[in-house]
Amino acid sequence: MLQTGTAATDEVSRFTAIADSWWDSTGAFAPLHKLNPPRLAFIRDHLCQHFRRDPSEPTPLRGLNIIDVGCGGGLLCEPMARMGATVTGIDAGQENIDAACAHARSMELEIDYRHVLPEEMSENAGNYDVVLNMEVVEHVQDLPLFLQSSSGLLKPGGAMILSTLNRTLKSLALAKVAAEYILRWVPRGTHDWRKFVRPSELADGLRPHNVDLTDLSGIAYLPTQNQWTLDRDLSVNYLAFAIKHR
Repeated sequence: MLQTGTAATDEVSRFTAIADSWWDSTGAFAPLHKLNPPRLAFIRDHLCQHFRRDPSEPTPLRGLNIIDVGCGGGLLCEPMARMGATVTGIDAGQENIDAACAHARSMELEIDYRHVLPEEMSENAGNYDVVLNMEVVEHVQDLPLFLQSSSGLLKPGGAMILSTLNRTLKSLALAKVAAEYILRWVPRGTHDWRKFVRPSELADGLRPHNVDLTDLSGIAYLPTQNQWTLDRDLSVNYLAFAIKHR
């Protein structure tokens, strides 16, 4: 297991300990499975608008080179590949990469999975049209280095999409206390509220690397339908779209 730079050892260990559950939609990663529909809709629609593609096509992302940083078991990599993109997934946990590789093989999908940190990919600087940082920035050890390294992978004119948790009293109540201790959606200790990132902090961290946020969307839970949807409320979960200037 890699233990330096952006990787927080305790965070990596927490996820690799349950790596065999990544593709169990009713298991430890059930919340991510439920989050996937609105996440994928946001990613597809924003990338199609930015790269002038038709989102109704079967493979609207064909020709795009995408890297998913902190890919876990590949829950986003596989849909990206099905939409036609050339996909690389990297993660700090070897067990996560093993689980992702095994599932991709079973689905007959070609995805380049690597056990590596973003700051260790300097030879790939400027190689990617799209960088995905989904549910990962709140788990890293060195956020400025993480944003710098991720931005360096992006081509000028490329797009970065991020999703994370806002550091508000509402997120403390819902994403930490309720999700971990009352509803038990995720294991206790999954999140450290102090590491949640405000949108303004995210923008400030990306700007020095020539990457600017252009759009934000909240994600809200609908208890009556037991599903998540895109929303204007950014106070708990939110998605961000950013562009690297040419």
